[in-house]
Amino acid sequence: MNRRVVITGVGLVTPLGTGVEKTWRALCNGESGMGPITRFDPSKYRTRIAAEVNDFHPEDFLEKKEIARTQPFMAYALAATQMAIEDSGLVIDAENMNRVGVITGCGLGGLSLLEDMCRIIETKGPRRVSPFFIPTLIGNMAAGIISIKFQAKGPNASLATACAAGTHAVGDAFKLVQTGKAEAMITGGVESVVTPSCVAGFSAMKALSTRNDDPERASRPFDRDRDGFVVGEGAGIVILEPLDSALKRGAPIYAEMIGYGMSGDGYHMAAPAPDGEGMARCMQAALDDGRVSYKDIDYINAHGTSTPINDLYETRAIKTVFKEHAPQIAISSTKSMTGHLLGGSGGIETAFTALTVKHGVIPPTINCDHPEEELDLDYVPNVARTARVRCGMSNSFGFGGTNATVIIGEFDPNRS
Repeated sequence: MNRRVVITGVGLVTPLGTGVEKTWRALCNGESGMGPITRFDPSKYRTRIAAEVNDFHPEDFLEKKEIARTQPFMAYALAATQMAIEDSGLVIDAENMNRVGVITGCGLGGLSLLEDMCRIIETKGPRRVSPFFIPTLIGNMAAGIISIKFQAKGPNASLATACAAGTHAVGDAFKLVQTGKAEAMITGGVESVVTPSCVAGFSAMKALSTRNDDPERASRPFDRDRDGFVVGEGAGIVILEPLDSALKRGAPIYAEMIGYGMSGDGYHMAAPAPDGEGMARCMQAALDDGRVSYKDIDYINAHGTSTPINDLYETRAIKTVFKEHAPQIAISSTKSMTGHLLGGSGGIETAFTALTVKHGVIPPTINCDHPEEELDLDYVPNVARTARVRCGMSNSFGFGGTNATVIIGEFDPNRS
């Protein structure tokens, strides 16, 4: 028999702020985390804006000797984990450490380090490459370093399913707890790739906004004037536990994990399948997994990248799955404020969905001023909304046609 699984802790490092309270307040106020790129000189680039984390101090979370060999994505993951564990009150000790696991999503890992080492090889030779290069380059080091730091020795994995990685990580961790293969899971997503090669690569695909003179209005999901996404960075981590364990130790409960869906488009390396066919199957799979009617979904945290095709196809997919109920669902893209964290987006957006369910406040889609004719659903434009959310859905769709959806609901002690 499957166990009920709840979210008992949340940790966030985002372009809106370090910490849950700071990020959530900014999100509900409709603030933008976009600005000029400061990580490198972008003057020669078509896109010169990003959503950077600007208030993070690694010394608040790491010892000085650790900082030099810890890449930003690793530091963000450690910080978000520390916050989530402290929030949940979870104690990891000799009795349970082998049953507490870690699954994180990360798309590109230490990309900035790769760029640095390539320059060193070319200018100074291969003997000058750091021995920490490979261990701190690979994306799975987020899960690895969390396990080491917090002695979580249970199931351990890292997913690299592009922009769906964080949501896949949460969904897989949910299933491990639900089926009794773990007693608690530390899970979410992380990314830090505001780097020359990342910006150049996405620019070459014409995927990024070029609204360089107005960065706060550059990410505009579902708006007719959208021209691409804005690269973001940060981490979102949640703690998942079986309900009985959480109740036994008096843990705070944000919300309950209800369902998880996955699908593959089988269509194109970068473009979603026509009309969001794969997206629709993914959302339906999550509904089926949670035994939830489409009429029970009150809110969707959309993938909502601010790219022309994604926003259109996700809207069509929502209409396919939710039929006559689609116009009644509040839909927002928090990427309008955080930018697109790529592999980390599903981590923060899972947390945002849980906070929405917990607090009854739906974050807005900012800059959604003039939706296209076919984009006619309720995108909660520009202003947050107070409303009860019985069940929320969070979508993530990645290159290669890899799709992930989780459903998160109110904690109801009487739910069967």
